[in-house]
Amino acid sequence: KGQNPVFPRILGHEAAGIVESVGEGVTDLKAGDHVLPVFTGECKECRHCKSEDSNMCDLLRINTDRGVMLEDQKSRFSINGKPIYHFVGTSTFSEYTVCHVGSVAKINPLAPLDKVCILSCGISTGLGATLNVAKPPKGSTVAVFGLGAVGLAAAEGARMAGASRIIGVDLVPSRFELAKKFGVTDFVNPKEHSKPVQEVIVEMTDGGVDRSVECTGNVNAMISAFECVHDVWGVAVLVGVPHKDAEFKTHPMNLLNERTLKGTFFGNYKPRYDLQSVVEKYMNKELELEKFITHEVPFAEINKAFDLMLKGEGLRCIITM
Repeated sequence: KGQNPVFPRILGHEAAGIVESVGEGVTDLKAGDHVLPVFTGECKECRHCKSEDSNMCDLLRINTDRGVMLEDQKSRFSINGKPIYHFVGTSTFSEYTVCHVGSVAKINPLAPLDKVCILSCGISTGLGATLNVAKPPKGSTVAVFGLGAVGLAAAEGARMAGASRIIGVDLVPSRFELAKKFGVTDFVNPKEHSKPVQEVIVEMTDGGVDRSVECTGNVNAMISAFECVHDVWGVAVLVGVPHKDAEFKTHPMNLLNERTLKGTFFGNYKPRYDLQSVVEKYMNKELELEKFITHEVPFAEINKAFDLMLKGEGLRCIITM
Protein backbone atom coordinates (compact mmCIF):
# COMPACT_ATOMS: atom_id res chain seq x y z
CA LYS A 1 0.00 0.00 0.00
CA GLY A 2 1.22 3.45 -0.86
CA GLN A 3 4.34 2.15 -2.60
CA ASN A 4 5.53 2.06 -6.19
CA PRO A 5 6.39 -1.54 -7.10
CA VAL A 6 10.07 -2.12 -7.83
CA PHE A 7 10.83 -5.71 -8.86
CA PRO A 8 12.65 -7.97 -8.63
CA ARG A 9 13.90 -6.95 -5.22
CA ILE A 10 15.06 -8.51 -1.96
CA LEU A 11 12.59 -7.52 0.74
CA GLY A 12 13.01 -7.68 4.52
CA HIS A 13 13.85 -4.91 7.00
CA GLU A 14 14.01 -6.41 10.51
CA ALA A 15 17.12 -8.41 11.30
CA ALA A 16 20.45 -8.79 13.07
CA GLY A 17 23.77 -9.83 11.58
CA ILE A 18 27.55 -9.70 11.60
CA VAL A 19 29.61 -7.41 9.37
CA GLU A 20 31.39 -9.50 6.73
CA SER A 21 33.44 -6.65 5.22
CA VAL A 22 33.37 -2.88 4.83
CA GLY A 23 33.81 -0.66 1.78
CA GLU A 24 36.20 2.17 1.17
CA GLY A 25 35.76 5.13 3.54
CA VAL A 26 33.83 3.18 6.22
CA THR A 27 35.48 3.84 9.58
CA ASP A 28 32.62 3.35 12.07
CA LEU A 29 32.38 -0.42 11.52
CA LYS A 30 34.72 -3.34 10.91
CA ALA A 31 34.42 -6.99 9.99
CA GLY A 32 33.08 -9.02 12.91
CA ASP A 33 30.94 -6.25 14.42
CA HIS A 34 27.45 -7.29 15.50
CA VAL A 35 24.82 -4.99 14.02
CA LEU A 36 21.15 -4.24 13.46
CA PRO A 37 20.27 -3.00 9.97
CA VAL A 38 17.65 -0.22 10.22
CA PHE A 39 15.11 0.92 7.60
CA THR A 40 15.53 4.59 8.47
CA GLY A 41 19.17 5.59 8.74
CA GLU A 42 21.37 8.17 10.43
CA CYS A 43 24.08 9.91 8.39
CA LYS A 44 25.20 11.99 11.44
CA GLU A 45 25.87 15.00 9.16
CA CYS A 46 22.51 16.56 8.16
CA ARG A 47 20.43 19.07 10.15
CA HIS A 48 18.08 16.33 11.33
CA CYS A 49 20.91 14.13 12.59
CA LYS A 50 22.53 17.08 14.37
CA SER A 51 19.24 17.97 16.07
CA GLU A 52 18.53 16.31 19.41
CA ASP A 53 14.82 16.38 18.55
CA SER A 54 14.89 14.46 15.27
CA ASN A 55 15.64 11.00 13.90
CA MET A 56 14.49 11.83 10.34
CA CYS A 57 17.80 11.85 8.46
CA ASP A 58 17.73 13.88 5.22
CA LEU A 59 19.91 11.36 3.42
CA LEU A 60 18.68 8.02 4.75
CA ARG A 61 15.10 8.41 6.00
CA ILE A 62 12.79 5.61 4.90
CA ASN A 63 12.28 5.51 1.13
CA THR A 64 10.27 2.56 -0.19
CA ASP A 65 10.88 3.50 -3.83
CA ARG A 66 14.68 3.56 -3.73
CA GLY A 67 16.07 0.25 -4.94
CA VAL A 68 19.75 1.12 -5.37
CA MET A 69 22.78 2.30 -3.39
CA LEU A 70 23.10 6.07 -2.95
CA GLU A 71 26.77 6.26 -3.94
CA ASP A 72 26.39 5.20 -7.58
CA GLN A 73 22.65 4.57 -8.03
CA LYS A 74 23.36 0.90 -8.74
CA SER A 75 22.25 -2.33 -7.10
CA ARG A 76 24.68 -4.64 -5.29
CA PHE A 77 22.58 -7.73 -6.10
CA SER A 78 22.26 -9.45 -9.46
CA ILE A 79 21.38 -12.74 -11.11
CA ASN A 80 22.58 -13.70 -14.60
CA GLY A 81 23.90 -10.17 -15.01
CA LYS A 82 20.51 -8.53 -14.31
CA PRO A 83 20.00 -6.35 -11.21
CA ILE A 84 17.93 -7.35 -8.20
CA TYR A 85 16.90 -4.23 -6.30
CA HIS A 86 17.31 -3.24 -2.64
CA PHE A 87 14.49 -2.46 -0.18
CA VAL A 88 14.52 0.40 2.38
CA GLY A 89 18.29 0.24 2.57
CA THR A 90 18.34 -3.17 4.27
CA SER A 91 17.12 -6.15 2.15
CA THR A 92 17.37 -8.62 5.00
CA PHE A 93 15.66 -11.68 3.46
CA SER A 94 19.11 -12.80 2.36
CA GLU A 95 22.16 -14.50 3.86
CA TYR A 96 24.25 -11.53 2.72
CA THR A 97 23.15 -7.95 2.17
CA VAL A 98 24.82 -4.61 1.47
CA CYS A 99 23.84 -1.48 3.41
CA HIS A 100 24.90 2.14 3.65
CA VAL A 101 26.94 2.55 6.86
CA GLY A 102 24.28 4.96 8.16
CA SER A 103 21.64 2.21 8.00
CA VAL A 104 23.54 -0.12 10.34
CA ALA A 105 23.66 0.17 14.14
CA LYS A 106 26.53 -1.46 16.04
CA ILE A 107 25.43 -3.35 19.17
CA ASN A 108 26.80 -5.34 22.09
CA PRO A 109 28.43 -8.52 20.65
CA LEU A 110 27.14 -10.51 23.64
CA ALA A 111 23.50 -9.84 22.73
CA PRO A 112 21.83 -12.90 21.13
CA LEU A 113 21.12 -12.02 17.49
CA ASP A 114 18.05 -14.27 17.33
CA LYS A 115 16.41 -12.13 20.04
CA VAL A 116 17.61 -8.55 19.48
CA CYS A 117 16.83 -8.75 15.74
CA ILE A 118 13.26 -7.68 16.59
CA LEU A 119 14.61 -4.37 17.92
CA SER A 120 15.65 -3.26 14.43
CA CYS A 121 12.08 -2.15 13.67
CA GLY A 122 8.80 -3.11 15.33
CA ILE A 123 9.56 -3.45 19.01
CA SER A 124 11.71 -0.31 19.16
CA THR A 125 9.01 1.58 17.23
CA GLY A 126 6.25 0.74 19.72
CA LEU A 127 8.42 1.06 22.79
CA GLY A 128 9.84 4.43 21.71
CA ALA A 129 6.42 5.77 20.68
CA THR A 130 5.40 5.47 24.32
CA LEU A 131 8.65 6.21 26.19
CA ASN A 132 10.05 8.92 23.88
CA VAL A 133 6.94 10.55 22.40
CA ALA A 134 3.80 9.93 24.49
CA LYS A 135 5.81 10.02 27.76
CA PRO A 136 3.00 8.89 30.08
CA PRO A 137 3.45 10.14 33.65
CA LYS A 138 3.52 7.54 36.41
CA GLY A 139 -0.03 6.56 37.36
CA SER A 140 -1.53 7.76 34.07
CA THR A 141 -4.04 6.01 31.78
CA VAL A 142 -2.96 4.86 28.30
CA ALA A 143 -4.97 3.45 25.38
CA VAL A 144 -3.19 1.34 22.76
CA PHE A 145 -4.90 0.75 19.41
CA GLY A 146 -3.83 -2.51 17.78
CA LEU A 147 -2.38 -5.37 19.84
CA GLY A 148 0.08 -6.79 17.35
CA ALA A 149 3.78 -6.77 18.19
CA VAL A 150 4.16 -2.99 17.77
CA GLY A 151 1.09 -2.23 19.87
CA LEU A 152 2.19 -4.63 22.59
CA ALA A 153 5.61 -2.97 22.58
CA ALA A 154 3.79 0.34 23.12
CA ALA A 155 1.90 -1.25 26.01
CA GLU A 156 5.20 -2.57 27.40
CA GLY A 157 6.52 0.99 27.31
CA ALA A 158 3.46 2.20 29.22
CA ARG A 159 3.99 -0.56 31.80
CA MET A 160 7.67 0.40 32.16
CA ALA A 161 6.66 4.06 32.61
CA GLY A 162 4.33 3.11 35.47
CA ALA A 163 0.91 3.64 33.86
CA SER A 164 -1.91 2.67 36.21
CA ARG A 165 -4.30 1.52 33.50
CA ILE A 166 -3.55 0.34 29.96
CA ILE A 167 -6.56 -0.11 27.67
CA GLY A 168 -6.00 -2.34 24.64
CA VAL A 169 -8.20 -1.82 21.58
CA ASP A 170 -8.37 -4.62 19.00
CA LEU A 171 -10.87 -6.46 16.80
CA VAL A 172 -9.46 -9.88 17.75
CA PRO A 173 -10.74 -10.94 21.22
CA SER A 174 -8.17 -13.73 21.54
CA ARG A 175 -5.38 -11.15 21.73
CA PHE A 176 -6.42 -9.87 25.15
CA GLU A 177 -5.15 -12.88 27.09
CA LEU A 178 -1.69 -12.48 25.55
CA ALA A 179 -1.81 -8.70 26.02
CA LYS A 180 -2.03 -9.12 29.82
CA LYS A 181 1.63 -10.20 29.76
CA PHE A 182 2.49 -6.72 28.46
CA GLY A 183 0.62 -4.80 31.14
CA VAL A 184 -2.76 -4.37 29.37
CA THR A 185 -5.47 -4.13 32.05
CA ASP A 186 -8.63 -3.52 29.99
CA PHE A 187 -9.77 -4.67 26.56
CA VAL A 188 -12.16 -2.93 24.17
CA ASN A 189 -13.39 -4.52 20.96
CA PRO A 190 -14.98 -1.79 18.78
CA LYS A 191 -17.23 -4.42 17.16
CA GLU A 192 -18.97 -5.00 20.48
CA HIS A 193 -20.22 -1.42 20.84
CA SER A 194 -22.91 0.54 19.02
CA LYS A 195 -21.13 3.88 19.58
CA PRO A 196 -17.69 5.00 18.35
CA VAL A 197 -14.88 3.41 20.38
CA GLN A 198 -13.53 6.84 21.40
CA GLU A 199 -16.82 7.55 23.20
CA VAL A 200 -16.59 4.19 24.98
CA ILE A 201 -13.06 5.00 26.20
CA VAL A 202 -14.02 8.54 27.28
CA GLU A 203 -16.83 7.06 29.41
CA MET A 204 -14.52 4.40 30.89
CA THR A 205 -11.94 7.00 31.96
CA ASP A 206 -13.96 9.97 33.16
CA GLY A 207 -13.23 12.25 30.22
CA GLY A 208 -10.54 10.42 28.28
CA VAL A 209 -7.16 8.76 28.66
CA ASP A 210 -4.00 10.74 29.39
CA ARG A 211 -2.15 9.16 26.45
CA SER A 212 -3.00 7.03 23.42
CA VAL A 213 -0.78 5.22 20.92
CA GLU A 214 -2.18 4.08 17.55
CA CYS A 215 -0.44 1.06 15.98
CA THR A 216 -2.76 -0.14 13.19
CA GLY A 217 -2.33 2.17 10.18
CA ASN A 218 -6.13 2.37 9.93
CA VAL A 219 -7.12 6.03 9.62
CA ASN A 220 -10.35 5.51 11.59
CA ALA A 221 -8.32 4.07 14.46
CA MET A 222 -6.06 7.12 14.24
CA ILE A 223 -9.05 9.45 14.58
CA SER A 224 -10.39 7.40 17.50
CA ALA A 225 -6.99 7.48 19.20
CA PHE A 226 -6.91 11.26 18.99
CA GLU A 227 -10.52 11.81 20.04
CA CYS A 228 -10.28 9.50 23.07
CA VAL A 229 -7.60 11.52 24.90
CA HIS A 230 -8.52 13.96 27.66
CA ASP A 231 -8.77 17.64 26.78
CA VAL A 232 -5.92 19.97 27.82
CA TRP A 233 -3.33 17.34 28.79
CA GLY A 234 -4.18 14.41 26.49
CA VAL A 235 -1.55 13.34 23.95
CA ALA A 236 -2.19 10.96 21.03
CA VAL A 237 0.71 9.42 19.12
CA LEU A 238 0.30 7.93 15.63
CA VAL A 239 2.60 5.03 14.74
CA GLY A 240 0.78 3.04 12.04
CA VAL A 241 1.45 3.79 8.36
CA PRO A 242 -1.78 4.72 6.53
CA HIS A 243 -2.79 4.08 2.94
CA LYS A 244 -1.43 6.77 0.61
CA ASP A 245 -4.95 8.09 -0.11
CA ALA A 246 -6.10 8.19 3.53
CA GLU A 247 -7.29 11.45 5.08
CA PHE A 248 -7.38 12.31 8.77
CA LYS A 249 -10.56 14.19 9.68
CA THR A 250 -11.51 15.56 13.09
CA HIS A 251 -13.34 18.63 14.35
CA PRO A 252 -10.96 21.58 14.97
CA MET A 253 -12.44 21.96 18.48
CA ASN A 254 -10.62 18.76 19.43
CA LEU A 255 -7.38 20.69 18.89
CA LEU A 256 -8.64 23.98 20.28
CA ASN A 257 -9.48 22.11 23.50
CA GLU A 258 -5.72 21.59 23.82
CA ARG A 259 -5.40 17.95 22.93
CA THR A 260 -2.03 17.15 21.34
CA LEU A 261 -1.55 15.02 18.22
CA LYS A 262 1.92 13.66 17.45
CA GLY A 263 3.44 11.27 14.95
CA THR A 264 6.59 9.19 15.12
CA PHE A 265 8.87 7.07 12.97
CA PHE A 266 10.89 4.34 14.67
CA GLY A 267 9.83 5.59 18.10
CA ASN A 268 11.99 8.72 17.72
CA TYR A 269 15.12 6.62 18.26
CA LYS A 270 18.24 7.73 16.39
CA PRO A 271 19.26 4.28 15.13
CA ARG A 272 23.04 4.44 15.39
CA TYR A 273 23.04 6.52 18.56
CA ASP A 274 20.11 5.09 20.55
CA LEU A 275 19.72 1.43 19.61
CA GLN A 276 22.67 0.32 21.72
CA SER A 277 20.85 1.52 24.83
CA VAL A 278 17.66 -0.36 23.87
CA VAL A 279 19.70 -3.55 23.44
CA GLU A 280 21.19 -2.92 26.89
CA LYS A 281 17.67 -2.70 28.37
CA TYR A 282 17.24 -6.29 27.18
CA MET A 283 20.66 -7.34 28.45
CA ASN A 284 19.85 -5.78 31.86
CA LYS A 285 16.49 -7.64 31.97
CA GLU A 286 14.51 -4.37 31.96
CA LEU A 287 12.96 -5.40 28.64
CA GLU A 288 11.82 -8.96 27.94
CA LEU A 289 12.01 -9.76 24.22
CA GLU A 290 11.24 -13.47 24.46
CA LYS A 291 7.53 -12.86 25.00
CA PHE A 292 7.29 -11.12 21.61
CA ILE A 293 8.75 -14.15 19.80
CA THR A 294 5.97 -16.67 19.21
CA HIS A 295 7.27 -18.73 16.28
CA GLU A 296 10.41 -19.66 14.39
CA VAL A 297 10.75 -21.04 10.84
CA PRO A 298 13.62 -21.76 8.46
CA PHE A 299 13.93 -19.35 5.53
CA ALA A 300 12.51 -21.95 3.10
CA GLU A 301 9.19 -21.72 5.01
CA ILE A 302 8.98 -17.93 5.10
CA ASN A 303 5.42 -18.00 3.71
CA LYS A 304 4.28 -19.72 6.92
CA ALA A 305 5.43 -16.58 8.76
CA PHE A 306 3.27 -14.39 6.51
CA ASP A 307 0.29 -16.71 7.05
CA LEU A 308 0.70 -16.45 10.83
CA MET A 309 0.89 -12.64 10.57
CA LEU A 310 -2.20 -12.34 8.36
CA LYS A 311 -4.24 -14.63 10.66
CA GLY A 312 -3.13 -12.63 13.71
CA GLU A 313 -1.82 -15.81 15.32
CA GLY A 314 1.74 -14.72 15.96
CA LEU A 315 3.62 -11.69 17.19
CA ARG A 316 7.14 -12.08 15.86
CA CYS A 317 8.24 -15.09 13.87
CA ILE A 318 12.02 -15.46 13.71
CA ILE A 319 13.32 -16.61 10.33
CA THR A 320 16.61 -18.50 10.50
CA MET A 321 18.84 -18.30 7.45
